[in-house]
Amino acid sequence: MARTLYELAGNDPALRFSPYCWRIRFALAHKDLAVDTLPWYFTDKQAIEFSGQGRVPVLIDGERVVHESFEIATYLEEEYSDHPPLFPSGSTAEARFINAWTDSIIHPYLSRMVVSDIIKILRPEDQHYFRQSRETLFGRKLEDVTANRDETVLEFRRALQPVRIVLKAQEWLGGEQPSYADYILGGSLMWARCVSRFEILEDSDIVAVWFAKLRGLYDDMGETAPRA
Repeated sequence: MARTLYELAGNDPALRFSPYCWRIRFALAHKDLAVDTLPWYFTDKQAIEFSGQGRVPVLIDGERVVHESFEIATYLEEEYSDHPPLFPSGSTAEARFINAWTDSIIHPYLSRMVVSDIIKILRPEDQHYFRQSRETLFGRKLEDVTANRDETVLEFRRALQPVRIVLKAQEWLGGEQPSYADYILGGSLMWARCVSRFEILEDSDIVAVWFAKLRGLYDDMGETAPRA
């Protein structure tokens, strides 16, 4: 069955940096499902209008079109139940909490550390859109948003304490093996890694050790991914 995933890309079409797309890239690899990936750009709304909305990831799986990362993950779990489970407990409840926590608590910190670097990796035709839309969202210039990131990163690292507690008790957020919970947070950290060289984790941090292991999964998929 032909499978295609639309992913957000930078000026270099191989540089894929959406946290939500990374979650699904890891999920597909976890399920051992082959997929062709296509670059998508901020100002290229028409390319995915067939999905009925204007954001990626968008997965085409045969005749099915699925969008929104958590919906894609649950679709993959149901459609390919004979492949390794993304939700090993049989419930999506724990992963939904990690999803909500990451999006509402972790993403604001990441944005305040890397958003001004994102514009540097975009196509010229996407830069104006990105600056205008994000500066409207933040109410200030992108450079001002990240001006205090040396202080923001300390707050960010403190916010990861619940993750440290879990990782001291088990190897992965999913338990003995990685699960979609790992790909949620890992996908968001991949976003920061791909768009910026600003160091958000200390090497000695157990979260950094876990993230390095995650990047090494599936033939070093995260480790070898193009970066800014």
